[in-house]
Amino acid sequence: MFAENLVFSLNATLPVFLMMVFGGFARKTGLLDDHTTSKLNKFVFKTLLPALLFMDLSTADFRKVWDMRFASFCMLVTIASVNIAMSFAQFHEDKAERGEIIQASYRSSAAILGIAFVKNIYGETTVAALMIAATVPIYNIIAVIVLSLTSPDKKNCKGGRKLAFSTIRGIVTNPIILGIFAGILWSLSGLSQPVIMEKSISYLGNMATPLSLIALGASFKFSDTKGKTAVTAGIVFIKLILFCSIFLPAAIYLGFRGEKLIAILVMLGSATTGSCFVMAKNFGHKGSITAFAVMLTTLCSAFTLTAWLFVLKSLNYI
Repeated sequence: MFAENLVFSLNATLPVFLMMVFGGFARKTGLLDDHTTSKLNKFVFKTLLPALLFMDLSTADFRKVWDMRFASFCMLVTIASVNIAMSFAQFHEDKAERGEIIQASYRSSAAILGIAFVKNIYGETTVAALMIAATVPIYNIIAVIVLSLTSPDKKNCKGGRKLAFSTIRGIVTNPIILGIFAGILWSLSGLSQPVIMEKSISYLGNMATPLSLIALGASFKFSDTKGKTAVTAGIVFIKLILFCSIFLPAAIYLGFRGEKLIAILVMLGSATTGSCFVMAKNFGHKGSITAFAVMLTTLCSAFTLTAWLFVLKSLNYI
């Protein structure tokens, strides 16, 4: 039983992280450079991930799939996680860096790793899409507020306020959110997809997971990890261990099992999303803590997510 559960956990996590290692290798050998990786990230975010989410949701019976209880739990836990992150940031002496600490502690790479994990284990991403729809808008709105209020550069802060409005507007036009809602609307319409449309979207959707992981692995620069070790270690503990320790038992107590519990695990315990760095820089922050947190949580999550999966599988919750 122990060996079977361990193999199950490794089968779920290792392929995901090996794709990221391959991305890092491609960058190291010159197959991918900064410009290509940046374009690849945009291509995945704006086309492939929305296509994957539309593909899974449009072919599902959304009336049966929708779970208000699950979506509400995801939203409430996200808000509670933000409050924990804010409390942790208050212990940091440099007030100008508190916004980075808060954002890096609660924002998960759910759109990429969440989809990859659920699809790798269960073969579809419908439940992951529900989790993303419930949490991504909250992630972005709170990040805009926190980074704007803690900006160390007043000039950039003013620019940040303008950016805040464009970011909030961007939430409404977020390709992932649009892909989710387009899939939901198609599912509710009851229309069948023409074969040409179905195959074309599936070609795009099936490329999303491997390309997104390769691009994520190629984006990291270990030269940015100098300093900020103690505070970043705290972020890693909160992001990968504390949230799961607090909220996974609550999810189990409320009866969430299987792919819903996996989606909650990814929401709580996946690495800090790389988009945190871009947003922090746009609001006048240095971004050093954020960059280090993204890299370190990504590396450590290969082990912690495997461990959490092993525990849940051993207890027969997934």
